[in-house]
Amino acid sequence: MLTLTYIGHSAFHLSDGSNSVLVDPFITGNPTATVSAGEFSPNAILLTHAHNDHVGDTIAIAKRAGSHVIALFELANYIGRAGVEQATGGNMGGTIAFDGGTVKFTPAWHTSSYEDEHGVHAATPPAGLVVRFGGKTIYFAGDTCLFSDMKLIGEEGLDVGIIPIGDAFTMGPADAQRAVEFLNPKIVIPCHYNTFPPIQQDSARFKRDVEERTGVRCEPLAPGESIELTDN
Repeated sequence: MLTLTYIGHSAFHLSDGSNSVLVDPFITGNPTATVSAGEFSPNAILLTHAHNDHVGDTIAIAKRAGSHVIALFELANYIGRAGVEQATGGNMGGTIAFDGGTVKFTPAWHTSSYEDEHGVHAATPPAGLVVRFGGKTIYFAGDTCLFSDMKLIGEEGLDVGIIPIGDAFTMGPADAQRAVEFLNPKIVIPCHYNTFPPIQQDSARFKRDVEERTGVRCEPLAPGESIELTDN
């Protein structure tokens, strides 16, 4: 059984009981987060792109916990130079293994750069992630607009699709509904909304509209809430 927990914004935690994974761990400074970065010691940290609201606490957590960080090549190199011992870079279409699973990079349409007190670093393309872990296949779209190749990603056989709905910086609810049609997951979970004023959305309305339009089960999660993904 796989436990998937929504931390808030686009941050998620996965656990199969033996191994654990963080995705885009923006925790410190995340106004929706109900937990602290110090509560997590994941085997792996997976990143969709370099923006600060996705890289988040990656470096601090990975240094403390010895986590394996997997990201696109330039971002992984930056994280390695920052002192993370296990930082593996990949690129579009590539699959990389970590303890308990694998992650495949897929395209996304967005921008991507990391900024700190020394300036802007690690400008890379953004990516989506097809994660196979705990006997499930989960697609993290990352920050993206709608694009027709989501139909190909849907052919991966998705148990869960995690997609942004906030609008302004990603696709909004209407395009996200079309994305669900393209991806055809068993369950869809919205993210990247209600963190800041420009991306306020009504997740209950999104759930209703998605289920009426597509028949796909939609599970909006409150920050800190989990869902158990069983074999059923």
